[in-house]
Amino acid sequence: LIKEKTETLKYLLFGAIVLIILSNTTYLVGSTIYLNSKSTTGGPVHYHADFEIFNCGQKVELKDPEGLSNKIGSEVVHEHKDNRIHIEGVILNEHDASLGHFFETIGGELHQDHIAVPTQDGLLELENGQNCPDGQKSSLQVFVYKTQNNYFSQQKLDNPENYIISSFSQVPPGDCIIVEFGPQTAKTDKLCTFYRVAKEKGELIER
Repeated sequence: LIKEKTETLKYLLFGAIVLIILSNTTYLVGSTIYLNSKSTTGGPVHYHADFEIFNCGQKVELKDPEGLSNKIGSEVVHEHKDNRIHIEGVILNEHDASLGHFFETIGGELHQDHIAVPTQDGLLELENGQNCPDGQKSSLQVFVYKTQNNYFSQQKLDNPENYIISSFSQVPPGDCIIVEFGPQTAKTDKLCTFYRVAKEKGELIER
């Protein structure tokens, strides 16, 4: 646009480019240091946990990612249509790594007596006291499988929304979470795929 290009103009343009680059770099470095210092983990994390959801014995699948995105949720907490909770980034507080926060982030809810799951057919909402098709009164139950050395065992969660995902990047030893809406039971017979494979290979023994 400028026909007469003087040496002064070249220096000014070069200086402006350098200033913009330095400003952006300073902002990115400063914000990264600030977030890391404020996070409960002291920096970025990479946690994974597998999960499966069942409604009266029928497996429930989350809705598919839309547009160019390959995930549902946020940059830090999301799912890639793989039945796996991904927590990848800076966790500012412990709640960000909770099971309840995961459901909130993907557009659902999880409470002790109620769950809302975003599916391809819309939001599936289930609440304690509803009946399954066979007439049995049902309720929400959440179980988690955890590992210790070469063993794994399950635990029924009293307050599933507050459960904090274990700090493992691989599954197993990362958690296997089973969400079941159905008749009350002390234990679940469901098991996540990677746990089942490890059990069949003899890599994990169930207690």
